[in-house]
Amino acid sequence: MRSFVTGGHGFVGHWLVEHLTASGDEVIAPEELDVTDPSSIGGALAEARPEAIYHLAAFTHVGQSWGDPTGAFRVNAEGTLVLLEAARACQPAPRVLVVGSAEAYGQVPLDQLPVNESTPLRPVTPYAASKAAAEMVAIQAHLGHQLPVLRVRPFNHVGPGQAPTFVVSSLARNVAEAERKGTGSVRVGNLSAKRDFTDVRDVVAAYRRVMVDGRPGVAYNVCSGRAVAVDEVARQLLALSEADLELEVDPDLFRPVDVPEVRGDPSLIRETTGWEPVVPLDQTLRDTLDYWRHELA
Repeated sequence: MRSFVTGGHGFVGHWLVEHLTASGDEVIAPEELDVTDPSSIGGALAEARPEAIYHLAAFTHVGQSWGDPTGAFRVNAEGTLVLLEAARACQPAPRVLVVGSAEAYGQVPLDQLPVNESTPLRPVTPYAASKAAAEMVAIQAHLGHQLPVLRVRPFNHVGPGQAPTFVVSSLARNVAEAERKGTGSVRVGNLSAKRDFTDVRDVVAAYRRVMVDGRPGVAYNVCSGRAVAVDEVARQLLALSEADLELEVDPDLFRPVDVPEVRGDPSLIRETTGWEPVVPLDQTLRDTLDYWRHELA
């Protein structure tokens, strides 16, 4: 399969390109590509003539979207529209995977967990709103233009190489730095929040399975189905540490709005594609900590 990847040099994109290549796909992942520029994306797709497009390029940080909601919307929603318009010009039309986010579900009451794909989208952050808007654009492209668009809603995906602006990578980096400096504490934010974590290597495998076996027009949760408290993640990382460390709660690290628990239902992707996550969380944490030990050495 001839596959085109936007955002192919980012955290998830790097792992996706590696997975697609290992699966025997021919991969095109331009390093300089402005998805909000019709001429840039249109020219790249015309030259590549892909059979499949994985749209990963995005404004990715939830917290930073509060300070730049316009930027988040421009890249995530407008960028998706520009990409889909360029995909429509390709002959034959490629299958397009639009990566949304479970953040779009918003604050779902605990008695309504786990969330499935029929759960209404109620975004509470600018980032989540931009991702929900991108999904609406994707739905319109499928219904209005019959473009074979597939949607995924990944929950928290983690692993080696992730920026330290995300909770698990931030914790792992802080532990590795504390080991190196010999300091005795690791600063943390809200420890009570629970998240549905999936290893990035499982996530990219899910993306390809949806591309191959998914149904156009349908959204698929990509998740483990299990919620883990940030406190548990932090303590597992401390247990993996080579130093005697303790946690120090820092109120400055709390978000303006923080969803207490996120937990998804992976039944649809499992039933449709057979995908199951295989990398255990303790391996993800170990690999992420080792990554930061190497980076900070």
